[in-house]
Parts: sequence; structure tokens; C-alpha cells
Amino acid sequence: MRYNLHYLEGWLSIVINIVLFIFKLLIGLATNSIAIMADAWHTLSDSLTSVVVIVGAKASSKEKDEKHPYGHGRIELIASIIIGVLLCVAGGNFLLESISKLFILENFIFDKSIIIIFSLSVVLKEGIAQFSFWAAKKTNSQSLKADGWHHRSDAIASLLILISLSFGNAIPGIDSIIGILVAILIVYTAINIIKESSNPLIGEKLKIEIEDNIKELIVITIGPDINAHHFHYHRYGDHKELSFHITMPGHLSIADSHCLIDEVEKKIKGFWEIDATIHCETEVLLEKKDAS
Repeated sequence: MRYNLHYLEGWLSIVINIVLFIFKLLIGLATNSIAIMADAWHTLSDSLTSVVVIVGAKASSKEKDEKHPYGHGRIELIASIIIGVLLCVAGGNFLLESISKLFILENFIFDKSIIIIFSLSVVLKEGIAQFSFWAAKKTNSQSLKADGWHHRSDAIASLLILISLSFGNAIPGIDSIIGILVAILIVYTAINIIKESSNPLIGEKLKIEIEDNIKELIVITIGPDINAHHFHYHRYGDHKELSFHITMPGHLSIADSHCLIDEVEKKIKGFWEIDATIHCETEVLLEKKDAS
């Protein structure tokens, strides 16, 4: 189901974005509007990022192999960063183009078709964004979340253009001003996407609430005064690894300690879908370490 939603979202996005791009570009050329043409190319860039979503989902769904024992899940994070970079480049180009035409006062021709197309664009793009966010929650997918923000930024851009049209040519340079606002929105969204996708690749700490819940689980399963420490967390797409140390009472046998730790590992897997590897220490061993 996880990657089926990626493919559905990707292909639905590509078809809708290409159709909207054609109409927006034709209207932009006909009305001599830089903001409309910028928004048209922004819409097309959504199709490119959706291609990245599909390709990333295909690659990250590959099974683990000898060279990649934890699977290929982090490819999806790389795909998200690519989406962010493409979005940032598009926003930067729109910003430069809008600034360059800020002081060149050009009137554009108003047409009712603009209202129809851009109203439709707002509804469709926000609709795809909502679907992307829903699918991202269902699959815990960073690339779908990134693509959702890309769709939403396009919906907001179209909405801003509709607002600018209400002023027509009454305010000099309004077209370029709206173009600048759209560009800033795109770049801001891109930076957030890159930041969120980079954190798991660099390495992230286990959420403090999950760590506290695991410690509580250990107390319930093994007993009080059990010290769990040295938590190390790694995420590879869907696959999550956690290793930590646990101090077991000295009176327990190795077999009993192993049995209890095995039970804790199974519960962690059941509650949080995390593969845990627990290093067992005993109070006796710790006393010897302290003495030395």
C-alpha cells in the first residue's frame, strides 16, 4: 500500500499539473503577465517533483541486499532533498525575473478565463496537497510530505495572482510584486523541505517521549531500578534501528536476563516498529568496572 500511494499521487499530480501548465502559460503569454507565466512554470515544476517521488519510491522499495543490509529507505530522503533543490532553483529564478521587471511598467490584458483557470488551479492544487499530506501520514513518507508542500505553495501562488487581478492595472508594478511574493514563498518552502529531509540523513536523536516510554516499558517488564542508557537511533526509511545498554540485577542468570531482554525487544518492535538491539550489563560487572 505504501508505494501504491506514492505512484497514485505522483501520476495524478503529473497529469493535472501538465494540463494546468498549458492553460496558465497560454494565458500568461496572451496577457503579458510575468506573475502568471512564473506560476505556470511553478506548476510544471510540480510535475518534475512528482516524477522524483515516483522514482524515489521505486528505488527505496528495493529489498535489502548484501551491500545494503538495512534496505534502501533513505533514497526517499534523497528524493525529498532533490525536490527541495528543484523548488529552490525555480523560486530563485522567479524572484530574479520579477525584480528585473519591477520597474518596467507593463499592462496586461484582463480576461475572464484567467479567473476560471486560476480558481480551478487553487481548488485542484490544494486538493492534491491534502491528498499528499494524507498519504504522507499513512505511509510516514517525507517525499510525499515535501510534494504536498510543493502543491500547496502553487495553490497559494495562484490565490495571490487572483488577488492581484482584483486590482487590475490600478497599482503600478502589482504584477511584479505578486511575482516576488510567490518566489519568496517557493524558496521558503524549499528550504524547509531540505532541512526536514536532511536531519535523518545526518543522524537524529530518538524522541524524548519515546525514550521515556521505553524506560517505563522496561520497568514494567523487568522491574524497578533498571538503568537504560546510551540510546542510539538510526532510521532507514521504514526500517528503524535502536541500540542501547541496560543494567540487569546481578542475581539474575544469563538465561533469565536474555529472556527478559528478548521480551523488551519484542515489545519495542510491537509498539513502535523499531528493531532494538540491547546490550546487557549486570550490577556485578559494573562494580568491577568502577573498581578498576
